[in-house]
Amino acid sequence: MSKKIFWFVGVIAICIIGIIVLTNSTEQSAENEKSAEIDYKGQPFLGEASAPVEIVEFGDYKCPSCKDFNDRLFPIINKDFVETGKAKFYFVNYSFINVDSNRSAQFAETVYKELGNEKFWAFHELMFSKQPEDLKYEKVDLYTEDFLEEALAEIATEKETQKVMKAFGENAGQEAWDKDMQMAKNLGVHSTPTIYIDGKQFTGPTYDDFVKMVEEATANGK
Repeated sequence: MSKKIFWFVGVIAICIIGIIVLTNSTEQSAENEKSAEIDYKGQPFLGEASAPVEIVEFGDYKCPSCKDFNDRLFPIINKDFVETGKAKFYFVNYSFINVDSNRSAQFAETVYKELGNEKFWAFHELMFSKQPEDLKYEKVDLYTEDFLEEALAEIATEKETQKVMKAFGENAGQEAWDKDMQMAKNLGVHSTPTIYIDGKQFTGPTYDDFVKMVEEATANGK
């Protein structure tokens, strides 16, 4: 399949999930053209620290469109831009689907805080791989503490897992999650995945549009 087809598959999924909450006003479109205030400090990212462009995904671990993005589109973005040193890729929480959206987001933040960037991204991938295909599970409190502990144990040692569980019980991921949610609110994020490239929201329909926006960000003085 071509990159364009991949992108359209992702866009269709995004529309299904987000159409109820998306706004299309002229005022919002104008805001999207401005550079947004995104605080990258302390956020997990993939890529070289010196990479000139920042790509940000606002996502929810229970969001089917985020899983579609992660499975189909992110590997292409990673290959074309992250692995080549052209961009860094950040994941920022906008968890809104269910109570376990919040729990899993805070747990992932705890993994990052206690075990570091590499383990965070391994857990991040694992969570999307475990997301059920049946949409009925969006309304089910699936990502319980036991579920999250068992998932982490697949990629971490027993000592590491217990360290995270202890910290999670002490709300170690709360502050980072609060920061993410406030940032999403300030930016007017309404659905997931929402993508920003160097502080500007990406709204194009194709991967070619995405490439063009990254290249423009690179050319604009970075």
